[in-house]
Amino acid sequence: MLTKSFGLLFYLKKRSGKSKGKLPVYMRITIDGRRTEIAVKSECEPARWNPSSGRASGNKEEIRKLNTYLDILQGKVYDIYRELVSKGVEVTSEQIKAELSGAKQDKRMIIQLFQEHNDRLSALVGSEFSHNTHKRYVTSMTHTREFIRWRYQLEDIEITRLDFQFIEDYEFWLKSQRKCNHNTTMKYLANFKKIVLSCVKRGWLLKDPFESFKMGKHEVDREVLTEAELNKVVVKKMPTSRLDQVRDIFVLLLHGSFICGCPQAQTKRSNCRNGQ
Repeated sequence: MLTKSFGLLFYLKKRSGKSKGKLPVYMRITIDGRRTEIAVKSECEPARWNPSSGRASGNKEEIRKLNTYLDILQGKVYDIYRELVSKGVEVTSEQIKAELSGAKQDKRMIIQLFQEHNDRLSALVGSEFSHNTHKRYVTSMTHTREFIRWRYQLEDIEITRLDFQFIEDYEFWLKSQRKCNHNTTMKYLANFKKIVLSCVKRGWLLKDPFESFKMGKHEVDREVLTEAELNKVVVKKMPTSRLDQVRDIFVLLLHGSFICGCPQAQTKRSNCRNGQ
């Protein structure tokens, strides 16, 4: 992931209406300019506080205990930061505060939800969905993960990060990095949209990021097969009898004279396959 600016500072916070006595010690965590303040539940005399070191000055027992406590707290913050970075997840000052206080919240992550969707779909393959449908969603999830790595240098991000810009960037990545044509790009985005709409319906997203995004496909002008191309289809050896029947129907629709029930046509088909 990209290197983020990280800062940690201990300071005394002034209380309104109180000019004398001890002041509470606060810890400020700053990541990429975003600050979070945490009360460390300790106090210090302003005259004993050294703003440069972020520690109390003196040799008294209570001063040593305070500084030791702040050292331990600082070490915990750095441990949490390194652990989050090693996991490849997004690191914020609010997240570190939650980890430090033990008030962890279950975060809904894009790839995690995509995987849960695919697992459910896999369980229904053969009854409600085909193997190819499952395969398409697996491929779509792989593309989504690779896009997040490319765009955010992370393994996964929260669904709250989904917005119109995310969709636009994803479209650009599919076309520029994966070299997908427009219609293929729209198919992948349509698969991803199903996951997004599920989050909207459950109330996890307040707004559909696809709302203003145009999903139209380009009309494709398909050319008619030539006689030589049609002959290649006729002589091609299929791996299964089912595909052999599908090919026969396809050729029948395009060139009925090649395949029919009469012996003459069957002979013609056999000769064509033998290159005669």
